[in-house]
Amino acid sequence: MVKNENEKMNAKCRQSGVTLTEMTAVVAVIALLVTFGLPAIRTLHSSFESGASVRAMISAGLASARAIAAREQHYAGIRFQKAYNPDDPEQLKASQYMIFIVHDFGRTGLENGFRAVEGLKPIKLPETIGVMDSTLIREKVRESILLGEEWEPAGLQELNDLTTFSIVFSPSGKMVIHDVRARNRDGAPMWPDFLDNSQDDVFNTQSRVTDPVNPVGMFIQDDYEVVLGLKEELARNSFVIYDRKEFKQAYEKGQGYSNCLVRLVPIYINTYTGTIISVD
Repeated sequence: MVKNENEKMNAKCRQSGVTLTEMTAVVAVIALLVTFGLPAIRTLHSSFESGASVRAMISAGLASARAIAAREQHYAGIRFQKAYNPDDPEQLKASQYMIFIVHDFGRTGLENGFRAVEGLKPIKLPETIGVMDSTLIREKVRESILLGEEWEPAGLQELNDLTTFSIVFSPSGKMVIHDVRARNRDGAPMWPDFLDNSQDDVFNTQSRVTDPVNPVGMFIQDDYEVVLGLKEELARNSFVIYDRKEFKQAYEKGQGYSNCLVRLVPIYINTYTGTIISVD
């Protein structure tokens, strides 16, 4: 009787193992799943790095900006700007962000002074996709036609000018063309070094942001000089989405710069609803 039970237990143990053939089949199935799954994973990743995802991010940002304007009863909006990158002199690889801003004369000391909304972190856009000021592009094109010259790259000033702009809403929720000067929350310096000690970790003076030892702030604020292309300017009502890799290659080659941008179709925003009305 004991012998029979031992034989049964040994038989069960032998049956619970996996044969070489079965193991090979399992490995083959896993390999197939990985092979067919990788393209799907890449497609999913690309979808988060696409123009469609950026449009969705901007749409959500516009809705939030309108809500902030209504809540604060001040002009508010979103500002597109590249974060300062000390390893990228022309800021071609610098990450671009969407920053929530609100008009605040009391804090900035400027009639058209806007500061970052406290408590809301800047939203980073996908590294492969960028956003530019379509109004400025059209102005550049018209200027080049009138002068009869090819629109050529003009360095950091023009790049900053193209990639730094704002979309603003009134307290009633209507999109408006309002002058914007983005500043730190601690006040506007009237002289180069006056009040140049702000701890604002979003907008700050050039010397504070670019300090190699103790940098403070992500974005260089608008100043009174246009050397960096960061100055007071009117808010916009449209933008373009571009491929950053394609643009970088064209820019570095010094050719096809204008063609890379002028063929982009502007995306407009509805004045009354703040929603995107054209993406084609």
